[in-house]
Amino acid sequence: MAGVSTRIFGLGRQCARRFLSQSHRTYAEAAAASQAEEMVFTFASPVQAYYKESTDVRQVDVPTGAGTIGILAKHVPIFGVLKPGVMTVFENDGKSAKYFVSSGSFNVNEDSSVQIAAEEAVPLDQLDRDAARECLNKAQAELASATNDLERAEAQIAIDCSEAIVNAL
Repeated sequence: MAGVSTRIFGLGRQCARRFLSQSHRTYAEAAAASQAEEMVFTFASPVQAYYKESTDVRQVDVPTGAGTIGILAKHVPIFGVLKPGVMTVFENDGKSAKYFVSSGSFNVNEDSSVQIAAEEAVPLDQLDRDAARECLNKAQAELASATNDLERAEAQIAIDCSEAIVNAL
């Protein structure tokens, strides 16, 4: 029975393709056609706004669970979650700024505006590799001595963040 339903599904897709006109546009194509030429970028943490509705940004690379993604003007609208790692902001003048983000979310809208809200964000040049290694060792010891799920989860979060900082530096 599974083979029959697979063949029917495949035939359905073939039929649908035949009946679509050449002018059929997908959502991504339609959204890109209607977007502004430049990105309006906002990036903040609870303690500091790094960029506030800036149009001086060409590209932003954000760490996600699926890997790093690059966001440019006219990017398809998307909402996602930040993974601990390095976020790079490429400005129009050729300069770039790197930040460590612990977690948070990002949002790309149809109008090419991009918002990134990080739980914690620190310019990479303000981090200390030795301190990060010390935190990593402490978190690994806490994981080894954890007696319940909450303690294990908290230790694992600390390990993930510390490893990301050590790797970034």
